Amino acid sequence: MTKNKILVVDDEPSISMLIDFNLKLAGYEVLCVYDGEAVFDVIAQFRPDIIVLDLMLPKLNGIGVCRKLREQNNFVPIIMLTALNDLSDKIAGLDNGADDYMTKPFSPQELISRIQAILRRTSALPTAEAETLHIGPITIQPEQREVSVGGVPIELTPKEFELLLFLCKHRGKVLSRQQLLHGVWDYHFIGDTRIVDVHISHLRDKIEKNARTPEYIVTIRNVGYKLTEPVMKESLA
Repeated sequence: MTKNKILVVDDEPSISMLIDFNLKLAGYEVLCVYDGEAVFDVIAQFRPDIIVLDLMLPKLNGIGVCRKLREQNNFVPIIMLTALNDLSDKIAGLDNGADDYMTKPFSPQELISRIQAILRRTSALPTAEAETLHIGPITIQPEQREVSVGGVPIELTPKEFELLLFLCKHRGKVLSRQQLLHGVWDYHFIGDTRIVDVHISHLRDKIEKNARTPEYIVTIRNVGYKLTEPVMKESLA
């Protein structure tokens, strides 16, 4: 059985060794590099299933790595690591393409749980529910993991795609942020749920005519979000 590959990017040897040891113990193939530029030296050959990426790195920081990967249309899932408690740093990581974040210090088991959750969702086989879905001009093809708006293909990260698919399958229902975290990230996230808000914002930028006045992904104040299809008014003869 082929092992999933994890690329670990952290310039602190003690952290890299700890992550490397525990991930290998859990059955993963692991490659460690120690600066941001090294990611682009190894990624084509190693082809990781997930990148565990520190925010503060020499040569090119984690934000720069995320941005460059997404600009190259590489949507490998990324878990950002940060020793900083500033929310703005976490949001910056998400804004530039990270799928998840963890604040140091963290337990290796929690990191493994996050990795397992991502792999379960990204490697899930198509099911009978994989038929093409439509909501207004938005078309979602689960099996191909493709989305178009008005016939024009749009690029979504894996997590953006899963979030849109989850909302579409529960269209018309109000979903709390905790429900979205459990349904899309596959774990119960304790504390800050801003990760959902950031991904919702990214989706709106890509599928809404005007992200500031969304027609499809509607905010339900103090609760969460709902995917809805605007009622088209019939023109008078």
